[in-house]
Amino acid sequence: MANEPEVNPEKLFEQDPYLKMHEHEIRRRNTEFRGWIKRLSELEGGLNEFTQGYKYYGLHIGQDNSVVAREWAPGAKEVYLTGDFNNWQWLATPYEKLPFGKWELKIPPNPDGSCAIKHLSEIKVIIRKQDGSLVDRLSPWAKYVVPPPKELGVNYQQRVWHPPAHEKYMFRHRRPNRPRALRIYECHVGIATEEYGVGTYRNFGDNIIPRIAKLGYNTIQVMAIMEHAYYASFGYQITSFFAASSRFGTPDDLKYMVDKAHEHGIFVLLDVVHSHASKNTQDGLNQFDGTNACYFHDGSRGEHMQWDSRLFNYSEYEVLRFLLSNLRWWHDEYNFDGYRFDGVTSMLYHSRGIGEGFSGDYNEYFGLNVDTEALIYLAIANHFLHELDRNVITIAEDVSGMPTLCRPTSEGGVGFDYRLGMAIPDKWIEVLKTKSDEEWNIGNLVHTLTNRRWMENTVAYAESHDQALVGDKTIAFWLMDKEMYTHMSVVSDSSLIIDRGIALHKMIRLITHALGGEAYLNFIGNEFGHPEWLDFPRVGNNQSYHYARRQWHLVDDQLLKYRFLNEFDRAMHHTEEQYHWLDCLPAYVSWKHEDDKVIAFERNNLLFLFNFHCSKSFTDYRIGVELAGKYRVVLSSDDAEFGGFNRIDKNVEHHTFPEGWAGRRNYMQLYLPCRTACILAPQ
Repeated sequence: MANEPEVNPEKLFEQDPYLKMHEHEIRRRNTEFRGWIKRLSELEGGLNEFTQGYKYYGLHIGQDNSVVAREWAPGAKEVYLTGDFNNWQWLATPYEKLPFGKWELKIPPNPDGSCAIKHLSEIKVIIRKQDGSLVDRLSPWAKYVVPPPKELGVNYQQRVWHPPAHEKYMFRHRRPNRPRALRIYECHVGIATEEYGVGTYRNFGDNIIPRIAKLGYNTIQVMAIMEHAYYASFGYQITSFFAASSRFGTPDDLKYMVDKAHEHGIFVLLDVVHSHASKNTQDGLNQFDGTNACYFHDGSRGEHMQWDSRLFNYSEYEVLRFLLSNLRWWHDEYNFDGYRFDGVTSMLYHSRGIGEGFSGDYNEYFGLNVDTEALIYLAIANHFLHELDRNVITIAEDVSGMPTLCRPTSEGGVGFDYRLGMAIPDKWIEVLKTKSDEEWNIGNLVHTLTNRRWMENTVAYAESHDQALVGDKTIAFWLMDKEMYTHMSVVSDSSLIIDRGIALHKMIRLITHALGGEAYLNFIGNEFGHPEWLDFPRVGNNQSYHYARRQWHLVDDQLLKYRFLNEFDRAMHHTEEQYHWLDCLPAYVSWKHEDDKVIAFERNNLLFLFNFHCSKSFTDYRIGVELAGKYRVVLSSDDAEFGGFNRIDKNVEHHTFPEGWAGRRNYMQLYLPCRTACILAPQ
């Protein structure tokens, strides 16, 4: 890996001259970033060595069956290892203290040559605090932790994962190439089953991956993989950062699932949470060494008020090693292809984004509220990951619109490949929740869908897991609600509510897909309008799994209308694969008519038409288009196979006329039925 990257911010200033006013701060940040790279090169032999901390820390069994265990616990007075191997004698097996807060333990093989600590045996780290008291902890580097039998309480158990060589899962399929354009299926293994229980890695690999591939998605973004003691946290209160959640299966089962995705040519992104950590002390990182600091800031800076969680100290050498090695671990051990970083807005600002409106004033992004230490960590992480593997993709969950976030570190940027277009789902929910169809503001919708930073890629989505959670509603539920329980059968009486809901569901997805960004995301089940919300088992619902699953039978039943939405989703993705609009320059919007509720735009020489009017259909509607010639409809939301009314004839050739219209060189005249969308391609 390169030692100290060169930087040329002039490209940033060419793309956005307003950044020139903040050149000093951009260069200062980049100097900090390069300073870390230089320091790690001098002290650690470079990022390549530094990011393999998982090979040094934690418990390791050698080829001769000796055991070496190491921890970083700068606040501890003494450190011990206990477990099945020493009959749970807390103080029988002490670590030796090393410089810089490190501790090391070596256990030779048994006299017969076998290992003193067996595969799946339970261990704990014992910390003697400075006041002399003892606390038991799980190692921050634990690779496998499991919930205990109910009679033993609730605290997770660390199990040694060291299966015999002949039992280890070996990957069979190569990583796929980086997709031309991301079509992302956001998913959660646990809810991906129809059963009343927790889904498994194996079930997902065998039964859900083929569904995803058939629909035309080329990427999955997998939630809740990093171990979290509280299932209902949706995987966002991490307790063991190096452990694949055991509630879905073993580490080898996860490897099987990733391998299955690769077999189908699907890229696999891990939802990674480096923005905060669970406050849980018995199962998590909090107070690991008996102090309130260690991996986190002490005092108020180390606590997130809204999330009730701990915040990392990104300026601490060993914290950087821990987090960067964590990214490397998931890449090297499990073959993950990239990462979606959660909670980036919280990381970027001292305010944690709480109460921040983010008006777009550049002083908000280059002032004292920016947490430079966290920003530098993200830049190092992105630089390292892209040096490690040129196919890696990183996505930032940032609502603030931080400039340079998705520009390369070589330009002085933070280095992400994409950011989530978080304003888009909020806008759709606001419109569906507060506006009648006649009140939709077409210009405002277009503005929301197109308002993104130039040359900083955005992942567009109409809804994600956030909108599916109990307390909110999915788009399908906002549109159709209780009618979904009575009128989704093709043999039931027709329902205007269902007809409207199916029509708008398709239109909302297509315009978001085509206009909203350079990648597209869908949450598991929403492609077919999964009814009801998502609610994990908890005390408030009597530990029920009823809403923590996906009802696949609804889309598989040919007598139900869910299949229409599913088929449109499939057709939309396969059309994008054929005609390529996501990885092109943003669309040119030539028409947005408030009274007619019509939107027209071109992208990659394709013409996209949307008539959102609830009752007006238009004949010979004039639409401007730049490219002259013959066009044919290649996708229509009104096809009968998508639950439409077949009002658009896809066999008709549409010819342009060489008179200018709406700022374009040519025009066409088209039939635009109400509540329909279509795509025309030049022939």
